[in-house]
Amino acid sequence: MEIRPKISEAEWAVMKVLWDKSAATANEVVEALSDTSSWKPKTIRTLINRLVAKEAVGFEKNGRVYRYYPLVTQVQCVHAETISFLSRAGGTALKPMLAAFIEEQQLSAEDVAELKQILEKKGTE
Repeated sequence: MEIRPKISEAEWAVMKVLWDKSAATANEVVEALSDTSSWKPKTIRTLINRLVAKEAVGFEKNGRVYRYYPLVTQVQCVHAETISFLSRAGGTALKPMLAAFIEEQQLSAEDVAELKQILEKKGTE
């Protein structure tokens, strides 16, 4: 089983920027997060460095400029978070979690159809 890094809530914000942009300099990440957070640039750079250390983010150096890019996908991180949550909840939280998600989220007809397909496929395994 592939081991995925554990991403903190603050690190998720940085990852979302990198997933959206595919690659960005630290200054671009700082600029993107300046509207949605009160973090200082040094804090954001620390988060980027943590993600590099966790091997969730890679970088390319071009002169004095570093461009950061995600090494893990959003799907991989969501999957890891889901597995982590279910293991902490003792494996009994799956149905309540799915029910809460379905009831609370705005789902399109396409979303509902896709979820039905997943459940039907799971029922035949």
